[in-house]
Amino acid sequence: MNNRGTTWQEDEIEIIVSDYLEMLRFDLAGKKFNKSERNRILQRKLDRTKGSIEYKHQNISAVMDRLGLPSIQGYKPANNYQARLFEILERQLQNGDLLEEISRPGEFKEPEAGIKFDSPPPINRYPKQIDPKIQYVVRKYDAAKRDTGNRELGEAGEQYVYLAERKKLLHEGKDKLARKVRWVSKEDGDGAGYDILSFTLEGEKRLLEVKTTIGSIRAGFWITQNELAVSNENPDIYRLVRLFDFRRKPGAFKTKATLERPCKSSSISILC
Repeated sequence: MNNRGTTWQEDEIEIIVSDYLEMLRFDLAGKKFNKSERNRILQRKLDRTKGSIEYKHQNISAVMDRLGLPSIQGYKPANNYQARLFEILERQLQNGDLLEEISRPGEFKEPEAGIKFDSPPPINRYPKQIDPKIQYVVRKYDAAKRDTGNRELGEAGEQYVYLAERKKLLHEGKDKLARKVRWVSKEDGDGAGYDILSFTLEGEKRLLEVKTTIGSIRAGFWITQNELAVSNENPDIYRLVRLFDFRRKPGAFKTKATLERPCKSSSISILC
């Protein structure tokens, strides 16, 4: 068998997707695995080069990213993937409880002194795809809808921000302000249009709406009409906090803009 330089066939994709998902399980669980050794095994099994196998792993990362799911650290997404890769990956994700397993928020380590924020992602996050098979799978997974319906994930993200805000103020010696931080959606219900009441070091109020995903910084998210209204009524103190890659070390970005504009034109991945 000599597959070098030829198009990847279905049986080969099945094998490398299975290998990738097994590594992802280890990665999310914090278990060690040897990428190089697994690559060598695949080279012998598939008669593919090291570079070809690594690039296909990057293709799989790109598909996982497009579906709003975590990918293996170290395999940077490469977007020129086959439509067949989407179909095979979806089929394997639906096998058993794998999708449910990787969608759980898991346990997080409390931030020691607040959250370090990244810049929001750029606009045009993904290449345009016209293949109907790809569009079908993307719509079926609807990462924003899935994350919104995952109450365990949403609550974990809110708790993370609540604890981080308290830790930030305590770290700066603002004990009285730290005691005033409230997890509003937990204590009063979801009707306020924001999740956390917090404060700056100078004592100014901040209304924080938290959106959490297990996916990457590029994953989209939904906002409600109530959140939209409250953000526009309180543009100076309302902040949207986006947590991503929540299964590992959560990353975050935030915006102080009212949400109506991002829904239309901002780089922030909001779906209204």
